[in-house]
Amino acid sequence: MHINHIAIWVKDIDVSADFYANFFGANIGPIYHNPKTNFNSRFITFDSGNLNGYGTRIEIMTRRDITENSAYNAFGYTHIALSVGSTGEVDRLTKFLSENGVTVLSQPRTTGDDYYESKISDPDGNEIEITV
Repeated sequence: MHINHIAIWVKDIDVSADFYANFFGANIGPIYHNPKTNFNSRFITFDSGNLNGYGTRIEIMTRRDITENSAYNAFGYTHIALSVGSTGEVDRLTKFLSENGVTVLSQPRTTGDDYYESKISDPDGNEIEITV
């Protein structure tokens, strides 16, 4: 068993897709639109960690009726952890993101459970851990 993808509600699919592509090298998949529900989604795929023909994937989703106060957001995910391969890359990427206006929630450090990580938030405030 493996995780196929992580899904998150976002305000603007294009802004979120560009964020993951520009800062993390993700590939942006085609948009899916359900005209009946006005649901839109697309998969963001990372090349490494290929499982069953897919890399790690995030499904970004939006619908006009999804807001901060809707039932869909009441118990959202906690975070996504993206592995970048080394402590030096955690440091470099965190600095790069900060210099480009991305909110850094915590600077690179070793946590109590021995992860070297920093934390940032994406354009919708979703927490992302950048780890080795």
